[in-house]
Amino acid sequence: MADPTYTPPSVWQNTTSGGKFASINRPTAGARFDKELPAGEHALQLYSLATPNGVKATIMLEELLEAGHGDAEYDAWLINIGEGDQFSSGFTALNPNSKIPALLDRSGDTPVRVFESGAILMHLAEKFGRFLPTDHTRAEVLSWLFWQMGSAPFIGGGFGHFYAYAPEKFEYPIDRYAMETKRLFDVADKRLGETRYLGGDAYTVADIATFPWLAPFVEGIIYEDAKTFLSIDDYSNVARWAGEIAQRPAVQRGQMVNRTWGEDVEQLPERHGASDFDKLRALRD
Repeated sequence: MADPTYTPPSVWQNTTSGGKFASINRPTAGARFDKELPAGEHALQLYSLATPNGVKATIMLEELLEAGHGDAEYDAWLINIGEGDQFSSGFTALNPNSKIPALLDRSGDTPVRVFESGAILMHLAEKFGRFLPTDHTRAEVLSWLFWQMGSAPFIGGGFGHFYAYAPEKFEYPIDRYAMETKRLFDVADKRLGETRYLGGDAYTVADIATFPWLAPFVEGIIYEDAKTFLSIDDYSNVARWAGEIAQRPAVQRGQMVNRTWGEDVEQLPERHGASDFDKLRALRD
């Protein structure tokens, strides 16, 4: 076990710290190997994995298709972050930060790259005119969208890492991020005690962004026994909201895309058309 009295050196030096992602973590950016990204027939090309951040993009695209926007058809390519796919020359050209999801929009004369999940949601919302209001409620929706974007590192890289992934468990970081995660749940719970959705009466990008992060805690399917440890059942308004959103067909489809794990969960590692879901159901039946 590491020394709990560790004193940082004057200048930090990279060391092998262990843990689930030790083999891919480095303090430098940029491509580590040459490999071009695949491309399909649709204007929208998504490169992702079904993590909470990745699911935001696939839910958004499926919601747009559900709403009748045929031009939102897309190809979804698997980026296996555990294997280091995000460090290819093709992916780093699309996202210099080497994080999923990343989107290439080829619908115009000049291809447009979009990275960061919140930016992808805004780009698609403005492109298709859905799930982001243009009236006085816009600022409220954007405030909750960016609240989620700022909160995710505390939940995932903070609580999730130290509670479930770190090679050793230490009280201070677990307590620090458990407290912050519970505070964030309380923020959402109080808001959802006032309104149906985070932005108000309408389902928006704020909900699409937040659902993949909060709902897995409600369902008890993330970070080992985090649901019990954090007393997630105390947040009844979040549970009501998450349960309602989970019933949306587009949300159910979006959660399948770019997924490669979970014995009891339907998986669609790549998606190149709506018929892929029909093929998946045929295999299941």
